[in-house]
Amino acid sequence: VQLQASGGGLVQAGGSLSLSCVASGNIRSYYMGWFRQAPGKEREFVAHISWSDAITYRDSVKGRFHISRDNSKNTVYLQMNSLKPEDTAVYYCAATLQSAIWNPSSYEHWGQGTQVTVSS
Repeated sequence: VQLQASGGGLVQAGGSLSLSCVASGNIRSYYMGWFRQAPGKEREFVAHISWSDAITYRDSVKGRFHISRDNSKNTVYLQMNSLKPEDTAVYYCAATLQSAIWNPSSYEHWGQGTQVTVSS
């Protein structure tokens, strides 16, 4: 499955952005994740939604970010609210048939990334 992420941009601290990830095929059986990578840092887990809609977030985004999926549209979303400068990164969506959540190496398919910049 090929993934296409979009929705990034420049926003002031406290603002919101909504990211979308459209897949080329049926994602119904996939675990879907969002990761991010800031300059000079390793790629890190942000959020994950299983095929059964079980959701996991990294602690720093809990209460601010919301992940969802619409299997009928082969799309996963990441609603980001109350954005902080430390959220600045390239955001990637990913898909896996494995149940692993945190490890990027467990994801077989990746989108191209979308830049999110939060100004202070």
